Amino acid sequence: MTTAVPLRKSPRKPWTPSQIILTILGVAVSAVFVAPIAAALLTSFKAEAEAAAIPPHWLPEVWTAQAWKALWETGNITNWFVNSLVVSVCVTSVVLAVSTLAGYGFARTEFRGRTVLMGIVMAGLMISPAVLGVPLFTTVQQMGMVDTYWGMILPQCAPAAMVYILYKFFQGIPRELEEAAFIDGAGRWRVFFTIVVPLARPSLAAVGIFTFIASWNNFLWPYMVTNNPDLMTMPNGIATVMNSYGIQWAQLMAGGLMAGLPLIVVFVFFQRQIVAGVAHTGLAGQ
Repeated sequence: MTTAVPLRKSPRKPWTPSQIILTILGVAVSAVFVAPIAAALLTSFKAEAEAAAIPPHWLPEVWTAQAWKALWETGNITNWFVNSLVVSVCVTSVVLAVSTLAGYGFARTEFRGRTVLMGIVMAGLMISPAVLGVPLFTTVQQMGMVDTYWGMILPQCAPAAMVYILYKFFQGIPRELEEAAFIDGAGRWRVFFTIVVPLARPSLAAVGIFTFIASWNNFLWPYMVTNNPDLMTMPNGIATVMNSYGIQWAQLMAGGLMAGLPLIVVFVFFQRQIVAGVAHTGLAGQ
């Protein structure tokens, strides 16, 4: 009969000065990002008079959920959430389709005017979306898409940055994989869907997540293109949280937290895909 020999635990190595410094820096940076969220959460549990008090203080003197209750009763949270979800999902789907095809076309096909078109795409990276607000609104108005879902969706589907990200990724795929499939009799579309797209899953996941977050947070364009309360998205709906006495800060903080909750959930569940996507696009070292 053999007796079990207890495993010896190696003594814990003391922290080096560099580890201590990096840990302190990490905690400090984390505190900078967590502090606004904590302040918003604590403010949402204050009474409106206390939330507007100057100077402000962190902890509520009287804890109350009145702001959350009032937001649900007076605001149209469900409708705002559905509108944001519809717009963000549609924008993400269109951007993924357009940027994947365009990125692969620029990376793998030779055609007349390719360099000029790629230059136009690169120029789109240098133009602020705010500059295009007026001409885009004029175009949408002439097409009769003001106060419609399509008016909010289509102008957000010009993904110059996403085309470039996928273009860089497709350039890194070995051409031998596609040439072997062509020798076996596969066509361009079959190669694209059976070889290229599966290899691009990490990058496609990152592009989809970035696009969804940007569309969900977009305030300016939905604000410009619609005045219909039934079509308001979460950022626009939350901006209306005020009465004759001014902004209701506690309700505004509660609405902001509710608007940010889906994005937090997306990041928690897809953070690995985000990191992998950035690493596979070729942008990490640039």
